[in-house]
Amino acid sequence: MSKMLAIRLPDKVDKRLSRIAKRTHRTKTELARSAILEHLDDLEDYYLALGRLEENLKSIPLDEVERRLGLQD
Repeated sequence: MSKMLAIRLPDKVDKRLSRIAKRTHRTKTELARSAILEHLDDLEDYYLALGRLEENLKSIPLDEVERRLGLQD
């Protein structure tokens, strides 16, 4: 099932989105959906990491992560 989302965009962004939509023969909705889906994983990772920093939780060193995942040479 699809859900509807309404967002407010600054005029510059809306104009840019409209130009791209016209040039590519796509709707602004298609372009916005594509952008969200493309970047959602990165945003989720970023905000989870930021939350971890804000909570001052212990970090895991890269070599430990690699060891746990079996990625060490």
